[in-house]
Amino acid sequence: MSAELYHNRVLELAANIPHVGTLADADASVEKVSRVCGSVVRVDIRLSEDGETVEAIAVEPKACALGQAATSVLAENIVGARVEDVLSARDALRAMLKDGGKPPAGRFAELRHLAGVADYPPRHTSTMLAFEAACEAIETARTKRAAAA
Repeated sequence: MSAELYHNRVLELAANIPHVGTLADADASVEKVSRVCGSVVRVDIRLSEDGETVEAIAVEPKACALGQAATSVLAENIVGARVEDVLSARDALRAMLKDGGKPPAGRFAELRHLAGVADYPPRHTSTMLAFEAACEAIETARTKRAAAA
């Protein structure tokens, strides 16, 4: 693996993940697994009353340094984020990895440090796990609320 793939900022992010644990009053919890490398990330989400903003998150990453770095960026920046911004960040991260797109901007701009992962397709899934889990948790929470209304 290239030194630029695991540079200092990626390792710093991977070593300092906020909001690790579980969220007792989560609206939804989702666990994602990479079949390629075995990385696992669980995300608990609580949304605002209107379902448009993330109020709280808890993460449990058991992932490689790349997956942990992405989880760190997610967990550090998602609280207070609008749902549409989280979905857009996930889509931009996927485009950066798979299609040569620009890195996500705004509150999730630190994902730019993972741009080197684009050259390693087997690492894409683990890098995407936290954002995929968070977006699925958001959709699950919204679906539950709509069914209860």
